[in-house]
Amino acid sequence: MRKKASFVPKIFLAKVGEGKTISKYRKDQIVFSQGEAADAVFYIQQGKVKLTVVSQQGKEAVVAILGPGHFFGEGCLNGHPLRIATTRAVDDDCVITRLEKATMIATIHNEPEFSELFMSYLLTRNSRIEEDLIDQLFNSSEKRLARLLLLLANFGKEGRPEPIVGKFSQEMLAEMIGTTRSRVSFFMNKFRKLGFIEYNGKIEVHKSLLNMVLHEKPEIKRRDEAISAE
Repeated sequence: MRKKASFVPKIFLAKVGEGKTISKYRKDQIVFSQGEAADAVFYIQQGKVKLTVVSQQGKEAVVAILGPGHFFGEGCLNGHPLRIATTRAVDDDCVITRLEKATMIATIHNEPEFSELFMSYLLTRNSRIEEDLIDQLFNSSEKRLARLLLLLANFGKEGRPEPIVGKFSQEMLAEMIGTTRSRVSFFMNKFRKLGFIEYNGKIEVHKSLLNMVLHEKPEIKRRDEAISAE
């Protein structure tokens, strides 16, 4: 009797199959739009994507930047009939696997290794959402920007930050941390002068930025809010 080949989630996600396709996206190309039918889950093999939401008043906000190893569009598994956000590629050569809803559900049920991978992602994402909420409620905009830069540079995954791939405008960074472009510009220049980042067309984050996040004093938030209110 032939032994069943072991199931490797990353290999499964990297191959085309029944109910599963792989596509390449260029910078700013839309993967799916807010209001479209939610009928599939996506997995990022390469590159980054940006999730944005537009309010009824027409105001757009960036709610997340996702990179390799991240799933998105999983709301369809929870009964959401329509997409609640628009997803665009942030950089060129973004490679994304699309899994039809039925295929995703069947794989979760039939393959424990895949189920474990997906559950790990969901738990990590849930923790990230909680951290983002705490960040918005209690931290200064300077600290929120520093934390965002560290996250975009994948700080902590391989022990040191990576260059941030893709062009992130000051407007986009401001939207993501809930402040103004002028404040982001001020802090970016400050971080560069202090040697926390390199900022010449692309952004490179140094480990020293983490020390700023860990040692920022609470009164910075009050001073920052006072400046913003002027």
